[in-house]
Amino acid sequence: MTSPTKQRVVVGLSGGVDSAVTAYLLKKQGHEVVGIFMKNWEDDDDSEYCSSNIDFVDAAAVADVIGIEIEHVNFAADYKDRVFAEFLREYQAGRTPNPDVLCNAEIKFKAFLDHAMRLGAEKIATGHYARVRQNQTSGLFELLKGLDPSKDQSYFLHRLNQAQLAKTLFPVGELHKTEVRRIAEEIGLPNAKKKDSTGICFIGERPFREFLNRYISHAPGPILDDRGRKLGQHVGLSFYTLGQRQGLGIGGVKEKGAQRGGGAHEPWFVARKDLEKNTLRVVQGHDHPWLLSHHLVAQDVSWCAGQAPVPGAYAAKTRYRQQDAACTLEAAPDGFALRFPEAQWAVTPGQSAVLYDGEVCLGGGVIQVAAP
Repeated sequence: MTSPTKQRVVVGLSGGVDSAVTAYLLKKQGHEVVGIFMKNWEDDDDSEYCSSNIDFVDAAAVADVIGIEIEHVNFAADYKDRVFAEFLREYQAGRTPNPDVLCNAEIKFKAFLDHAMRLGAEKIATGHYARVRQNQTSGLFELLKGLDPSKDQSYFLHRLNQAQLAKTLFPVGELHKTEVRRIAEEIGLPNAKKKDSTGICFIGERPFREFLNRYISHAPGPILDDRGRKLGQHVGLSFYTLGQRQGLGIGGVKEKGAQRGGGAHEPWFVARKDLEKNTLRVVQGHDHPWLLSHHLVAQDVSWCAGQAPVPGAYAAKTRYRQQDAACTLEAAPDGFALRFPEAQWAVTPGQSAVLYDGEVCLGGGVIQVAAP
């Protein structure tokens, strides 16, 4: 059936099944659909881990089946300036950034949106599991969680503003992933069974430490436990994140008897990074007090509505895939503070704290500090 408001929509085709079904659904609704494949990384195109060439072939095959044009656009220079440089700065400062959040704000909904508007688009669309709704009372555009709770990606999109939300469509946000796969198979899309991509947007499946090693200087230093005993040597603080359990190289070291937070056979976790002393602090046991926080402060804030919500009771995520946690929003210099009645695990500076009011994603900020 043809939509009464037929529009020119430019779809970001990644080569994956979600964006392919997005393009199909929009064409089926009667829109004039154009596909764009974004190339965001080109440092090692010949690497075994770089899949952008395969992805473009898949995206072109999808465009052919659906019957739409596709354009290959290179945003690698923008990506390096706006996303990757910030990513490295954060790692060198001892924090753990989320480049997917930055990529959405700076590339997919800025560089890509600008390019699409130059092509005469009225809207852009991506295969994200989220939704946009215009509030009938305020007239503001709201970012909503995707209907499939296991796939919701609103966390990664929380930096989108009113101008961006007004121009964006998320058709698969209304569907569950199983339905998206079913549609893809039903219409014979060549990538119907392609597995979902994992890993950081530009690093892909390659070993993370090996990748970071090429860009960040690293000085080894001591690994100490919560009582100051040396357990081993770290390879550089940038390579570790709070809550990390694998790859510490101290698996054989055990506490004598049950200590705070864990017993003799409890696993070790990264709990603190002391940049001044170049020291990694680890603790034993998932629920060690050093890993638990009731309070955080976030800066570099972005609110979808253009202004901060009123202080009060909300829910928040301090990492992707986390359950919403009840919290109280408070004002703080250059940002906001959150207080949680229930302790949150491994709250990590550099990650995003994202605020929700029910199914509405309000926005968020970058975690600076976490406290007990």
